[in-house]
Amino acid sequence: MQVVQASRAGGPEVLEVAERDVPEPGEGELLVELAATGVNFVDVYRRTGTYPVAFPHVPGTEGAGRVAAVGPGVAGFAVGDRVATAEGRETYARFAIVPAAAAAHVPDGVDDETAAALPLQGLTAHYLLTSVHPVEAGTTLLVHAGAGGVGLLLIQLAKARGAIVFTTVGSDAKRDLAQAAGADAVVEYDGFADRVRSLNGGNGVDVVYDGVGATTVDGSLASLRPRGLLALFGAASGPVPPIDPTRLMRGGSLVLTRPTMGDFLQTPEERAWRYRELFGAVTEGRLDVRVGATFVLPDAGEAHRALEGRRTTGKVLLEG
Repeated sequence: MQVVQASRAGGPEVLEVAERDVPEPGEGELLVELAATGVNFVDVYRRTGTYPVAFPHVPGTEGAGRVAAVGPGVAGFAVGDRVATAEGRETYARFAIVPAAAAAHVPDGVDDETAAALPLQGLTAHYLLTSVHPVEAGTTLLVHAGAGGVGLLLIQLAKARGAIVFTTVGSDAKRDLAQAAGADAVVEYDGFADRVRSLNGGNGVDVVYDGVGATTVDGSLASLRPRGLLALFGAASGPVPPIDPTRLMRGGSLVLTRPTMGDFLQTPEERAWRYRELFGAVTEGRLDVRVGATFVLPDAGEAHRALEGRRTTGKVLLEG
């Protein structure tokens, strides 16, 4: 089968097409024939060596497709079932192994692209809003990269809970997308902390969801009210340098957290709850999952260039 792999750490150019045997599912595993694969910044971090991996490395943890084979000890899945996951292995491929415990059944009415686009960014948005800082009516929040995959989902889900949502974007086209998703105010990155405070009656917000990282963290802290929370869930602009804890004190007893998805999928019940709410919101028309760009599998390097260059909106997928 065709896969895309990196033989060494480096830029997008290290991603090359290779041939591998179709893997066989082991105990508790599914073999999934992928219809679409999600492209995420975690794939970039592993390709560059920011997150250590063994090379050659086939990126990818996210995708959707049909079960092609069922390993021993698996219950609840059969060949032909449509499934999606954010926790697969080596999904930049035609076939991939997915732990059955990490697979979700795709409901009727959800197409393959949506099913592949939702898991990682949808689960991220869900745990940020429900568990990291539970959002309710009247909560004020700032979402960075409001036209990105997580950003668009965060805006919609937060507005459905009655929150007041401010967001940052980098272009007029992205501004339009964030506004269409329901953001109460959309601002540019330059001077965003002062602008958000001005729009919020001179006050800081309750929570900032920051997946950008190095270039936004200072302003994110400055955007918070006393005892506000900054959730750093990504580093699209680079890793955040060490933060002196006394800075949090001076900012008003601020709270800083660096959540990661695995810590919010600790039980089958928790995982099922998050997928159930996300797919339910899609099937009921309350959540729009935007696929902003689709590339064929051999062009994975171009997909990474587009993602890293912030030339994308919504979700980036690989197909074929």
